[in-house]
Amino acid sequence: MKHSEFKINQFFYSVTGRWLCTDIGTRIIAAIKLDKDVIYSGPPYDIQEVVFDEYDFEGCSNKTLIE
Repeated sequence: MKHSEFKINQFFYSVTGRWLCTDIGTRIIAAIKLDKDVIYSGPPYDIQEVVFDEYDFEGCSNKTLIE
């Protein structure tokens, strides 16, 4: 994906699973992984946000990588 394709509160996928974009910076994306049995209400979120940098964007997709 390109940086411009990420949108706050929209899902995207990587090889590690499904993510929810929580913030967009100039060169990074912050996201939470949606794999736990918790309520994903926030911010603030009860789980750790992960930062994706410009080198990680290529491995992300708007579509599921598993079919």
